[in-house]
Amino acid sequence: MTEETKGKYADIIDTDYRGSPTRPHMSAHDRAGQFAPFAALSGYGAMIREAENGMNSDAAEAGTDEWEDVYE
Repeated sequence: MTEETKGKYADIIDTDYRGSPTRPHMSAHDRAGQFAPFAALSGYGAMIREAENGMNSDAAEAGTDEWEDVYE
């Protein structure tokens, strides 16, 4: 934290956190669930792997001398 930031928040920097008066405390398990990964783009990973495999096989068929030409 910079000195400028410390000065800007000096009145609240050392205060104790009291929590929300309207919301119950969330358990560590529930809190972790909020940050768990989810499949927003279902099938996207498989599509990428398929494309990578196709590119690798195209490059292998072309030979090592023509490797750069396949990816351009």
